[in-house]
Amino acid sequence: MTPTDFEVKQQELENCDLLILNGRVDGNTAPTFELAIRKAQDKGHFKLVLNMAAVSYMSSAGLRILISSSREARKHRGGDVRLAAVSERIAEVLDLAGLTPLFQIYDTESEAIASFA
Repeated sequence: MTPTDFEVKQQELENCDLLILNGRVDGNTAPTFELAIRKAQDKGHFKLVLNMAAVSYMSSAGLRILISSSREARKHRGGDVRLAAVSERIAEVLDLAGLTPLFQIYDTESEAIASFA
């Protein structure tokens, strides 16, 4: 994977969908990120866990997608976008952008998934 690559693996679980993000989310890769979330939401899946352990960078384009997908999810009963395994670097970006209060952030993927039970 080159530094500009980004991939999303998606799993449909019993209580939510899990999206495992890997790489940089920037202006070039943001459409891939947005498409993955849109695919889940188009299926009526609005309980999403984003495993961000392997996200090395997130630009304003990625932050915009987080905000818009969260807003869309919350329009639906019980829907939400929850973040898991957020690196210190990405946590700092969220904090500097004033977005930390908008998201439930969990240390582990399993804690985030269990939060939808």
